Amino acid sequence: MLPVRRQLPPAGPAVRQRALAALLLGALSLIGLMLGLGNVHRGIYVAVLTLLFAAAAIWLGITASKKARRSGTARPRWAVSGVVLGGLGLGLSALWLLVLAVFWPQLSTYYNCMSGANTVAAQQACHNQFTNSVGNEISLLQNGRLRPGASRLDIRVGGLGRSVLRTS
Repeated sequence: MLPVRRQLPPAGPAVRQRALAALLLGALSLIGLMLGLGNVHRGIYVAVLTLLFAAAAIWLGITASKKARRSGTARPRWAVSGVVLGGLGLGLSALWLLVLAVFWPQLSTYYNCMSGANTVAAQQACHNQFTNSVGNEISLLQNGRLRPGASRLDIRVGGLGRSVLRTS
């Protein structure tokens, strides 16, 4: 037979509100991240904002749990959920900011190219250019230097100067 656990009294209203705020901020960080990925320029601001929301959710959830433990009351049911959602939001926001930092020129050129592409063929050309450019950037990051026989080539896309890696 399992030992009977003593039922703890519920946490106070302030602690429950803190836990609920953690849950809402954690969910808001994930929702904001999903909605902000459509535009690269807006995506930077959205990712930073969702990063802050996620950090606040984690802090609020942890402090709600600590306050409940110190006062000898039950942990609010939303505290752990707020920490988990905040952790997911924090990780995904940080990952998106890292992707933006590494691939900013490629993403910016791609979005500018797609905004001027009026036909399916032009959109496909933008996609092919983006894929090649990202592939070259990844190989450059893996090797840490230019590959033998590779040189920089400047091209014009949509009126913007762009430097890409070209192999001979």
